[in-house]
Amino acid sequence: MTERHILLANVFFAPFTYGGATVVAEEVAKALLRRGGFRVSVVSLCAREELQTYTVVKSQRDGIVNYVINVPHGRSYAQLYSNPDVSEIVGSIMDDLQPDLLHAHCLQDMGVDVLEAAEARGIPSILSVHDFWWLCERQFMIRPEQTYCGQSPVNIEDCRGCVNDFDAAKARQDRLHDVGRLPARVTYPSAFARDLSVSSGFAPDHSVVWENGVRLPGDDFAEAQLARRAKDKRLTFGFLGGPSQIKGWPTMREAFKSLNREDFRVFVVDGSMDGSWWSNQSLSDLPGEWEVYPRFSQHQMDAFYAQIDVVLFMSQWKETFGLAIREALARGISIIQTDSGGTVEHGTVPESELIPIGAKPSVLAERLDAVLRAHPAFPEPVKVQSYDAQAEDFAALVETVLAERA
Repeated sequence: MTERHILLANVFFAPFTYGGATVVAEEVAKALLRRGGFRVSVVSLCAREELQTYTVVKSQRDGIVNYVINVPHGRSYAQLYSNPDVSEIVGSIMDDLQPDLLHAHCLQDMGVDVLEAAEARGIPSILSVHDFWWLCERQFMIRPEQTYCGQSPVNIEDCRGCVNDFDAAKARQDRLHDVGRLPARVTYPSAFARDLSVSSGFAPDHSVVWENGVRLPGDDFAEAQLARRAKDKRLTFGFLGGPSQIKGWPTMREAFKSLNREDFRVFVVDGSMDGSWWSNQSLSDLPGEWEVYPRFSQHQMDAFYAQIDVVLFMSQWKETFGLAIREALARGISIIQTDSGGTVEHGTVPESELIPIGAKPSVLAERLDAVLRAHPAFPEPVKVQSYDAQAEDFAALVETVLAERA
């Protein structure tokens, strides 16, 4: 078998892991190595004051070499989406490595020029879109007042009341849409994300759905889950979002506060790097037993999910996928969620049970009460895509793209 050398570009990568898209990029890269037939190199960013700007630090983890470019703080608006200094370095790395294909994930702060650098060298590329950065300068289509934009399709003329400088935003959109023609394929984790981007004029002719995988439960997960449920029979909720309006925390707080019962537990996960999300939040006035659970890695997720029975996903914006939902479903954990874009495409929560974005806390309170009254009623695990299966799909896509280029 011919070994394919993939150069993966993502704003973050181990050892500087942050965000769900980075987790996907890392896990698929490792799955490609497990599969065989692939070599993966990475280019990513850091911003360390103790290092000279635009120097490259070479690191390695799990058999993957990562070329980390140190970018300065205080870069201009334009440099956050188009940075010739970064693309010049990436171009030099391409010249040295001679990869077969560039796989670009999140290019915010790195700049879309890396796709042009690949094209100039005759290197085909695949762009994997994880959020709305290619449509919205705010990345998630969330307005300054922390409400979801709701445009469908996105029209830059309707962004005048949101962006600070419309001409700059328009120039940004024109640049991104122009570069979006270069990749052989643009992938999205859900049909919702693909359809919104295509209808908004981005990469309309070469966009496909490439569904994310998740880390499946370990062999000892079911035993640990059963042991916990036998030890403490109370229903336990888990919330992995932060205490922000856009993640639905105010709605959650009011809904729980209205419950007239104490026979449950709630874990709220602090996903911040410094443990600051919940440090100023008071949970003592809420019914039930509440506990802040520390940030955990992919290898530690089974320990967390074994502690809970229901995932609360109260996002107040349309997201592209929802990793936590799929992780929970694979482990026989129930979901209470909003009608939040690509997060619902698993199809296991009836449409009638999806909570509309912006619904009053009483709607959630009714769902919480219904779940508590039905307890114990644990669902069977749902078959979801693994990272190995996602890597297999990517391998097939790579072969298609390379055959087309040949």
